[in-house]
Amino acid sequence: VLIEHRGIVNRLRWMIDDLGLDETDVILQKTPYVFDVSVWELLLPGLIGARQVMLRPGGESDPAAIRDTIERHGVTTLHFVPSMLSQYLAAVDDGFAGVRRCICSGEELDRDLARKFLAATEGRPARLFNYYGPTEATVDVTLLRVEDGPGPVTIGRPAPNNRLYILGEDDEPCPVGVTGELCIAGVQVARGYLNRPELTAERFTADPFRPGDRMYRTGDLARWLPDGEILYLGRRDG
Repeated sequence: VLIEHRGIVNRLRWMIDDLGLDETDVILQKTPYVFDVSVWELLLPGLIGARQVMLRPGGESDPAAIRDTIERHGVTTLHFVPSMLSQYLAAVDDGFAGVRRCICSGEELDRDLARKFLAATEGRPARLFNYYGPTEATVDVTLLRVEDGPGPVTIGRPAPNNRLYILGEDDEPCPVGVTGELCIAGVQVARGYLNRPELTAERFTADPFRPGDRMYRTGDLARWLPDGEILYLGRRDG
């Protein structure tokens, strides 16, 4: 996927501003570099003068290694895919000492897991954030700070300088509460796929609301909620 520098810069600045990251933070780099989450883990600390801690190779699947690294180095910010967060919560006690931000993305975050995290960190400063986005839109384009409450966990609201559309079969915007395909336009949309012009033309199409711009068709189903948040509903292809 051909990502532009401006998309990465927008993605990083958005995260810094929304999460309040600064030079006092210690960010754990635990995602192998072949996965897109590693982009912000690797690049963001240098933008703000934060300290970066490298997890040992293979440690991303070892709850004990993760907890030891958090405690030894005073990690304040780290990422989990939800399935690994579930394993981590089940395997260790008091696994978030000193952590301020736990970031989830890459899989759907369900309400039961969110409640387990909130219970495990009660009385601590740790906060849970749910990000959504494909590599084709520079990794993440929506964010929700997760609080306890009823119903499913949403994917929150769009990042600055991006536009999210939920479109019906005729590419018309779906009303609030109506399910459609989630499409992404704006600064974080990639150029396309390297040496795959047909797939690029299929997935990156003209933005029907901004002449001259393009949008990425995610293939994900979603709907707008009355409060302006987006509820993710899975893939169109099942």
